[in-house]
Order: sequence, then C-alpha cells, then structure tokens
Amino acid sequence: MVLPFGLLLACMAVAPPRWPRWWERHYAKVSLALAGVTLGYYVFALPPAALSTIDRTARDYAGFIILIGSLFVVSGGIHIQVSGEASPGLNTLFLAVGGVVSNLLGTTGASVLLIRPWLRLNRDRAAAHHVVFFIFIVSNAGGCLTPIGDPPLLVGYLKGVPFWWVLEHCWPAWLLSMAFLLAVFYFIDCRHAATPAPAGTDRRWRLDGLWNLVFLAVVVAAVFMRRSPLLGQGLMLAAAAASFLTTGRQVHEANAFSLRPMIEIAVLFFGIFATMMPALDLLRADARQLFGPHLSASAVYWGAGTLSAFLDSAPAYLAFFSALSSYGDREGVLAALSVATVLFGAVTYIGNGPNLMVKVIADHQKAPAPSFVAYLFKWAAPVMLPLLMMLWIVFYR
Repeated sequence: MVLPFGLLLACMAVAPPRWPRWWERHYAKVSLALAGVTLGYYVFALPPAALSTIDRTARDYAGFIILIGSLFVVSGGIHIQVSGEASPGLNTLFLAVGGVVSNLLGTTGASVLLIRPWLRLNRDRAAAHHVVFFIFIVSNAGGCLTPIGDPPLLVGYLKGVPFWWVLEHCWPAWLLSMAFLLAVFYFIDCRHAATPAPAGTDRRWRLDGLWNLVFLAVVVAAVFMRRSPLLGQGLMLAAAAASFLTTGRQVHEANAFSLRPMIEIAVLFFGIFATMMPALDLLRADARQLFGPHLSASAVYWGAGTLSAFLDSAPAYLAFFSALSSYGDREGVLAALSVATVLFGAVTYIGNGPNLMVKVIADHQKAPAPSFVAYLFKWAAPVMLPLLMMLWIVFYR
C-alpha cells in the first residue's frame, strides 16, 4: 500500500517537465485518485481502529493547509517594491536576512512573503539557482533555530521540547549550514552576474499593505494555541479573510496574486498526506525492528533525514520522535533529529511545505524553476549532499 505514494511522487517528478499541459489539466485527478485508493484501503480493508489514522491525518492536513493558506493570502497583501538591479552581494545579503526572518515568521511565512520581491529583484537576470537557493536557505535551513522556524521543530515544541532547546543545541549546525550555502550561492551568482547597474541607480525599497503585518502576526501567534487548535485555526482564517477584504486591488495586481497556486498546493498535498499514511504507520509500528535495541545519532540523522526528503519533514519528525519514547536516552539524538528533518527537507520539492509553494509561485511568475528531477539531481545532490555529509562528520558521527 505504499505503492500509491510512490506513484504520486513519480508523477510529480516526471509529468510536469515531459507532459506539462496534460499535468496541468489532470494533476487533480491523479492526486485524488491515488488518495482514494489508500483511503479506500483504510476504510474497507482494515479494522475500524484504522479509522483513527485517517482522523489524525485529516486533522494534520487541515491544520497544514489552513496555516499555509492563511500565510499565502496575508503575504499576498504585502507588496515589497524593489528598484534597481541585483548584485551577488545584495542577493547574498537578502538570503541571509531571509534565513534569519524564517526563525521569526517560520519558513512558510518567510517564503511566501519574500519570494515575490526576490523574483522581482532578479527579474532581469533570473536563473534556476535563484529559486533553488531561496528554497535551500529561506524555506529550509534558515529556520533551524526556533520552533516557529520550521514545521518539524514546531511538532517537537508541541510534544514538549522547550522553546529555546533548539537554539541552544542546534546553532552551530545552523551557522555552518548558512555559511556554506551562502558561500556557494555567492560563487554561483558571481559567475552568473549580469552587467552591473550604472552608478547612481535608484535602489529604493517601498512597502505597501503594511497593515497586513498585523494579520501576519495573528497567524503566527495562532500556531501556538496548543490547547485550542480549532480556535487558532479560526483566527488564521479570520486574519486571512480580513487581509483579503482590506487589501486594495492594486496591491494584489502588483503581486500578481491569484488563488490558483494555493489550490494546486492543497490538491497535491491532499494526495501526499493520504498516500503516505501506510509508510508512516510502518515506521511507527516497526521502529525497534528497523533500528535495533540502540538508536544512535547517526541512525536518526540519516533515517529521519531521508524520510524528511521524501515523506515531508513534519511527519518524519513525529514518527521518529514517537519512536524515541521506546529508547532510554532521547536527549542524545534529539539534536540530530531536529537538524536532519530541517536540512534534509530541502532535498526535494515535497520535503517541506514551503518548497512546493515556492516552486508553484515561481512557475506562475514565469521564473526558471527546475523540474522535480532536475532539482534533485542537478542541484540538491551536488550542493546539499556535501553539506549533509559535513554536518554528520562534524556533529553526529
């Protein structure tokens, strides 16, 4: 029953670059049909107790979509006007600031807020590496310092990990990751640099729709309403509705705002959440059989990381976090779990929620975002794999 999940990943990897028109017309049918196979199996072929898995997955999916949808709508009401030409130094500074902002707004919030001005900043020299490294840094690696930063760390906080524990134990890995990725980006962007802008070029930045920052703060604060999740989700939806109704048409038009990317994300992640249920159930049930009586930091780092790359980082974190409860020393491997689920989430478009969102927005903005396969083998493998190996050798081997 893991087969539908594999088929959905294969379709997402192969169909968009090879048959783009067919995929655009039929992606919803493919996603819903494969989800239907898995849901039918859980409803009709398994004991009634299996319905609890569907219920848990439905609540996780609803929370995820409400959060990412609210952030998408609110950020669409904030227009950051960028004037002047980009340079490798300015671009590197932008990504560094974006990585820090990810810890305050979350990788999802920072991604949907900054991707449009990032693409506008590089509109005259846009290349695939601009989309890729934005995902590497802003959508993933940057948010490794706080539970707000990345979905798996938020899962840990909701399960009892102290708020500042991640910052205390993971900042060296974060610093090394950011330095490595920013250095590689700077080198690539220098080689790609266009003709410098003439001296005196206007580089003014202007923000419109600043009142939406209040709605953005409401959405982020609502994430931490652990005892009343329905109230928190209601506040997110209310903030998104208020933002949409109070934002002028000219701001939405300047952002090329449309709900089509959000609809595509919702449909694809419905299929992902539904079809990955058997894989997660296997992991929860057979953790000791898979890893033996002793769970090392290396096993957690590579095991949870690999699952994060292909199963989404938050469910992978939750599965391993649950498995850790059956082992004695949980503190010893929790840092490896935290860093792995955040960093490995950058390896594929489905590794972390913001990744696919950035890809879809870039496609709608006609930016050169690489295909699923090109992203994995042309960019993630040669850039992220050396970084992940280095982190393992330095911290978790």
